[in-house]
Amino acid sequence: DPMGVHTGDSITVAPAQTLTDKEYQILRDASLAVLRKIGVDTGGSNVQFSINPENGRVIVIEMNPRVSRSSALASKATGFPIAKVAAKLAVGYTLDELQNEITGGATPASFEPSIDYVVTKIPRFAFEKFAKADNHLTTQMKSVGEVMAIGRTFAESLQKALRGMETGLNGLNPIISQTDIDKGFDLNTELREPTQDRLLYVADAFRLGYDVDKLHAISKIDPWFLAEIEHIIKVEAAIKQSQNIDAKQMLAIKQLGFADARIAQLMHKTEKEITQLRHDLGIRPVYKRVDSCAAEFDATTDYFYSTYETHCEARPTNNKKIMILGGGPNRIGQGIEFDYCCVHAALALKEDGFETIMVNCNPETVSTDYDTANRLYFEPLTHENVLEIVNIEKPHGVIVQYGGQTPLNLANGLKAAGVPIIGSQPECIDMAEDRELFKAMLDKLELKQPPNRIAKNVEEAVELANQVGYPLVVRPSFVLGGRAMEIVHNDNELNRYMKEA
Repeated sequence: DPMGVHTGDSITVAPAQTLTDKEYQILRDASLAVLRKIGVDTGGSNVQFSINPENGRVIVIEMNPRVSRSSALASKATGFPIAKVAAKLAVGYTLDELQNEITGGATPASFEPSIDYVVTKIPRFAFEKFAKADNHLTTQMKSVGEVMAIGRTFAESLQKALRGMETGLNGLNPIISQTDIDKGFDLNTELREPTQDRLLYVADAFRLGYDVDKLHAISKIDPWFLAEIEHIIKVEAAIKQSQNIDAKQMLAIKQLGFADARIAQLMHKTEKEITQLRHDLGIRPVYKRVDSCAAEFDATTDYFYSTYETHCEARPTNNKKIMILGGGPNRIGQGIEFDYCCVHAALALKEDGFETIMVNCNPETVSTDYDTANRLYFEPLTHENVLEIVNIEKPHGVIVQYGGQTPLNLANGLKAAGVPIIGSQPECIDMAEDRELFKAMLDKLELKQPPNRIAKNVEEAVELANQVGYPLVVRPSFVLGGRAMEIVHNDNELNRYMKEA
């Protein structure tokens, strides 16, 4: 995003893709000068700049002389434990005395991290919780969480991050319908004014015939990123026209980060059919290590991301393993409390002699620290990604109860694929989450419960509401934390809720 959007609400890409080496070195030197001028003698700090691509003018936006959200993101992106090193520096150690744990001590902490992959962070918003909130992004931060993805290319990490968001996306899904176009939808305004969906509007603009220059003139987004998105949309169009995909084509498509579910949508097939085709073609992901040194030294820490290449660095063990599925990005109703459960599950299982495997994509959590579990997979929590990790790790069991609604939604599909779910079984989880099944169970056990009804459409809801009487609490099944829940006092409010929820 151009200036005007809070950094916490902007999509972040590392390493910087649109700075020249000269610009990068200027900013690096300037950040050190700022630290020295302010008087930061030890610890973590971050300096944020804006740079004018036309004349190279640089402005300091802000400086945080402390460990911050930006530090946490940088730690997860590079594998360098900024907070831990800052704490040791504060008690008197020097950088050359501290060893980099990721490389097993092969490099000192003074060795500047370098990466051979691309990291993309996308913020997660909750405007659906606040009907009257302004969804335009400004200098005031509005996001409630974020997701991070790692890939070998920008396109791969971007599409992985989009499906890690858990907003119903499995890539750059269209957001404008034909009805919107017929009604004269003002796309230029959506491109000009940043909102949570601007990236999807950019993709739709390419589908509608816009070119990079026109989009840059309207949105001021850097042409390099626009060209990358345009390439994804062109590949989408080619997939749509394909009747069959061979191994070479499938590999190229997967290297751009396309999910099986997105390919299935484009080819009008089921996700299961595309996954089977991919496996028949021998196309499976490999797992690379986050090593903080761009593979210059052999990393000893088991911190992985998936990509589609030849050499796999996972080296799974034959130990008795338990996989824990995390909660994905923070949001209202599903936050750090679930991550706390995941972390303590990992610690308890370690004590009992199990090898623990954590799967999550949230850079703001303790569960994605590389030393919380024995092995960390920084991956989106989707059926495709989880099943591929299960295929290579072959865990003794998978825990889905501690990550909130996210892993619960995967439980049935995982069990159907033969994955051993330990703890509450999917059918028991369903009985607790499905209001109708839960009511039937309470009736059978003759347990008291508040008067309640289950409606499948608006007319039925109004009729049943009048039977029970207002005011009413209305909410769907299969949600946690009060998501899409509301109190209604009359038929009008109920009708509005049924349309908007």
